[in-house]
Amino acid sequence: MKKIRLEDYNPSMGILIDVQHPEDFKKNPTPSSKNIYADKLLLNYKVLLDYNQKYYIICNKGFLSQKVVAMLEYFGYNVTQVIR
Repeated sequence: MKKIRLEDYNPSMGILIDVQHPEDFKKNPTPSSKNIYADKLLLNYKVLLDYNQKYYIICNKGFLSQKVVAMLEYFGYNVTQVIR
C-alpha cells in the first residue's frame, strides 16, 4: 500500500478524496479534497472513479482510508493513502 503525508500532496498529482462521513467532513474538512463517504465509494466505485486516474485517499484517523485503499488496490485502481 502506497502512503504519503498530507503535506507532500499536491493537486497536480491526482484527485484527493476524503472518505469521512459527511457530518465529520463538515466539522473537519480536508482542503482541496472531494468528500465521498467510504461506504458510498466502495459500493459505487465503478461509477465514481475513472480507472485511468490517480487517487489519493484520506480520512481523519487513517482507518477508513486504509480500508478504502486496500479494496480499491485489489480492484486495480491507482490509489495512495494520505496520512495527516
